[in-house]
Amino acid sequence: MTETARQLVTDVTDETLRRLIHDHLKVFAKFTADNCSICESLALPFVNLADNAGYEGILFVRLNSDENPVAKHLMEKKAAPFFVSYCQARLLECDNQTTEAGMLDQLNRLRQLLPQVA
Repeated sequence: MTETARQLVTDVTDETLRRLIHDHLKVFAKFTADNCSICESLALPFVNLADNAGYEGILFVRLNSDENPVAKHLMEKKAAPFFVSYCQARLLECDNQTTEAGMLDQLNRLRQLLPQVA
C-alpha cells in the first residue's frame, strides 16, 4: 500500500461525514469497529479501490463506529463492516458487506449512478 493510497481514504467523524456528503457528489463510506476481523480483512481492498482510477470522483471515507455516537447507534442494529453509498447528499444504499466482491458490487452501483440535474 503506497502512502498516496492511504491518503485517498479519509478518516471521518459523524460530523465530518455529514459535511462531506454535502460537499462531494458521491461518497462511499466504510463503518468499522474495533476488534472486527472482517473490517481488517477488507481494509486493504478498500484502500486499493480508493486508489483505482476507475473510481475517480468518489470520495472514500472510513468511520470508526466505536468512536462516533451516531455511527455507534446505527451499528447497534447492524454488524461491521457496514458500507454506505451517498450521491448528492442522499443515502442510496447501506448494507453489511463481508466480502471484497460484495463491497465491489455496492461500489459499482454507486459509480454507475448518474447524478440528478435540477
